[in-house]
Amino acid sequence: MAEVKKIAVIAGDGIGPEVVAEAEKVMKRVEEVFGYAFETEHARFGGIAIDEDGTPLPEETLRICKSADAVLLGAVGGPKWDSNPKELRPETGLLAIRKELGLFSNLRPAVVFDCLKDASTLKPEVLEGTDLMVVRELTGGIYFGEKFRREGQHGQEAVDTCVYNETEVERIVRQAFEVAGKRRKKLASVDKANVLETSRLWREVVNRIAPEYPEIEVEHVLVDNCAMQLLRRPASFDVIVTENMFGDILSDEAAMLTGSIGMLSSASLGEGSFGLYEPVHGSAPDIAGQQLANPIATILSLALMFRMTFGYSDAADAIEKAVAEVLDAGHRTSDIAVDKSTAIETSAMGDLIVSAIAKA
Repeated sequence: MAEVKKIAVIAGDGIGPEVVAEAEKVMKRVEEVFGYAFETEHARFGGIAIDEDGTPLPEETLRICKSADAVLLGAVGGPKWDSNPKELRPETGLLAIRKELGLFSNLRPAVVFDCLKDASTLKPEVLEGTDLMVVRELTGGIYFGEKFRREGQHGQEAVDTCVYNETEVERIVRQAFEVAGKRRKKLASVDKANVLETSRLWREVVNRIAPEYPEIEVEHVLVDNCAMQLLRRPASFDVIVTENMFGDILSDEAAMLTGSIGMLSSASLGEGSFGLYEPVHGSAPDIAGQQLANPIATILSLALMFRMTFGYSDAADAIEKAVAEVLDAGHRTSDIAVDKSTAIETSAMGDLIVSAIAKA
């Protein structure tokens, strides 16, 4: 009998509960088809936790996550909490959970399905063959540096400090090399070394580590040029590794190559096999409860979990194949439907993917 894997399930806010419910259906199907065993425990996080527990990250939620092998997260946040003080905002909970769980990298794949080329704003011939992974550093940089206001000669000045140390850079770069080694063996390190000292340190670390991975082709790309090349030649990229803010921006740009952010999965990883898996999209409170959300990003995040944390590549492959088959058959949720009148509901998309999952 397969070892039971413990998964902390956090539905979150807005459309989170709807898309997570579909991923849980897929989880049950994988148990039936492949004989794997999962034990789930649900927890509150984000806006709903602020409302019910008075904090975005309750201690009980943290306990559940730390006792699990992996975490599946829906989405958090929404305008309801935007005016809250900093400590009572869902985004503060996200930063805190990453720190508490030791998550230092965010992996975001961007794959263009042939049948969805028309959903993108780019020409189909530009998108041909696009299959890339953005590896974003999560714990350093300008988001975590010292922030303050001061009086200056021309009124108030605001200061955000960008800080990186060698250890932070080395661990994310090594992880990116490892990821590239399992893909097409191409790594683009993105920085702004012509201007920023943190980027010059970043580039020095990459150049020091690169000889340890002689099979990996490495290129240095300035962030502004990378943003341009993602639109000009996206298929030429395999793995992109970059610092926190650059990765935040570039991964959202890469997401739109696919036609909808509702298609993009992600994994946040630390040392070892533990990971937190979530769709790239937000909580979309404007469509919550209407069965309009696309569950594919969350379902593909589950596939990432099976592959990266549990080593269940057969199940991950089966899920990804099922998604492709359902899309090839012409089924669309409203975000990717050319004709909105033909769009199917969130649960219907989940059911179709569940039905298509089978052993190779």
